[in-house]
Amino acid sequence: MVTAHPLPEGFTEIEVFAIGTALLVEALLGFCLNGLTIISFRKIKELRTPSNLLVLSIALADCGICINAFIAAFSSFLRYWPYGSDGCQIHGFHGFLTALASISSSAAVAWDRYHHYCTRSRLQWSTAASMMVFAWLFAAFWSMMPLLGWGEYDYEPLRTCCTLDYSKGDRNYVTFLFALSTFNFMIPGFIMLTAYQSIHQKFRKTGNFKFNTGLPLKTLVICWGPYCLLCSYAAVENVMFIPAKYRMIPALIAKTVPTVDAFVYALGNENYRGGIWQFLTGQKIEKAEVDNKTK
Repeated sequence: MVTAHPLPEGFTEIEVFAIGTALLVEALLGFCLNGLTIISFRKIKELRTPSNLLVLSIALADCGICINAFIAAFSSFLRYWPYGSDGCQIHGFHGFLTALASISSSAAVAWDRYHHYCTRSRLQWSTAASMMVFAWLFAAFWSMMPLLGWGEYDYEPLRTCCTLDYSKGDRNYVTFLFALSTFNFMIPGFIMLTAYQSIHQKFRKTGNFKFNTGLPLKTLVICWGPYCLLCSYAAVENVMFIPAKYRMIPALIAKTVPTVDAFVYALGNENYRGGIWQFLTGQKIEKAEVDNKTK
């Protein structure tokens, strides 16, 4: 990696290159998989259902996360952030917007699945569109707060990308983090937990398990949990004693969300996978209607 810029403090050359490479691989893989999900929804008529509109919302948000990771990867290879303080604020806002929209859309899918399997009610286009718009507006509201002074966006430990500044741990940060985690992690997690528990009980009664009911919530916790844990710990203790390279690990784990979501909500869905296969090969899917149930 040839560059005139010095290494970020606390990182070796191989560590900077490894982080940049990991971000690039995550971005490329996630963007390709979710891009395929989006294009298939657009091209295959059978996939265009209200339920799959919520899956599309996840894919759009995850593509946004991948674009954010692309920028971070490019900056990592440069060893510095080339877009200035304003660019840092935009990058932080964009990262939070797409991440929160992805989480909210995942909760919306859980809500839809609960009603499909447990109440036998069918989602209407107007309801699906309203849920999608709400998820994005809700994410935009919370992402805008640091730009308005509640919370703050700043450089991550590698100083080649930007996110919520957890280094200060002051009252402003603590109050924002508490509200953010409550409305954008705990409540969506609770919705997913209760919805999939109810679906699991329904499947157990019938003996017909149509998909793994524990996988979506596990994805949320495993991918976002380490980052939430780091931010939460920063609210009560100074996390700066943790080496910078270790503080980058939760962010790298979070960037795997687009790839994992693609397998959980699209490629892991037998019918949606059939629609993607039809798009790629031209072979018709057999079922007349495609829903968003995971295999």
